[in-house]
Amino acid sequence: MTLAGVGIGWRPELAGFVARRQGLGFAEVVAEGIHPDQPLPGELAALLERGVPVVPHGVRLSLGSAGEPDPGRVGLLAGLAERLGAPLVSEHVAFVRGGGLEAGHLLPVPRTREALAVLVANVRLAQAGLGVPLALEHVAALLEWPAPELDEAAFLTELLERTDALLLLDVANLYANARNHGGDPLAFLDALPLERIAYVHVAGGVERDGLYHDTHAHPTPPVVLELVAALCARFTARRDPPGVMLERDDAYPPEAELAAELDAIAAATRAGASR
Repeated sequence: MTLAGVGIGWRPELAGFVARRQGLGFAEVVAEGIHPDQPLPGELAALLERGVPVVPHGVRLSLGSAGEPDPGRVGLLAGLAERLGAPLVSEHVAFVRGGGLEAGHLLPVPRTREALAVLVANVRLAQAGLGVPLALEHVAALLEWPAPELDEAAFLTELLERTDALLLLDVANLYANARNHGGDPLAFLDALPLERIAYVHVAGGVERDGLYHDTHAHPTPPVVLELVAALCARFTARRDPPGVMLERDDAYPPEAELAAELDAIAAATRAGASR
């Protein structure tokens, strides 16, 4: 289950631009931002009428928590997927709550065997209630838990294999983690099961106090676009590269700048595919 083309994260602030954007491959909507008892926003419904696939993207399941995922939250995500006719849904390899406390942030899961076993069990529970395939996204982390038993690529690969989940590859997160914690991003790509990629995220960030922050409020840097090209070059003529979408959540630029950024993403995918 792979999305294609260049997509964008649908936000109310970008609704007009997205409605006017021709040739859009797909869109993604934050699931918790759509009220289950209200009609879909008109601009979002119009995308569906145009035949643009729209994927619900969850941020609150907390699959990495010690406790099981809330069936009510899983049900809301499944219900939105049905309303949208979505081919899949996505969530994060992260936790946002524990012991009754809400972090308000996507926190990384310790890369231990014990944490992996909990994550596998929680992903399977979520999958059982969704009705469509689930893609899992790795997160950008400003900290690393001590004493990891697996590197990130091995952790993700085993998680995907044991759950038969898809991968939402975030190239911006990959760049941020390599920059902040070390490691070769190209080696990371080579260690992943690329055939499991459902689609790809890119976004911008900024360096503060020696750390790179994945802000979703700045233009996508050229180095991230080069990683997109490197990823697309790893696909053969028998399988097209996955769709790549832009995340923008704040400091929205003028439409001309946003259009140019989407065009640059498209150019990066073409450049990689032609290598």
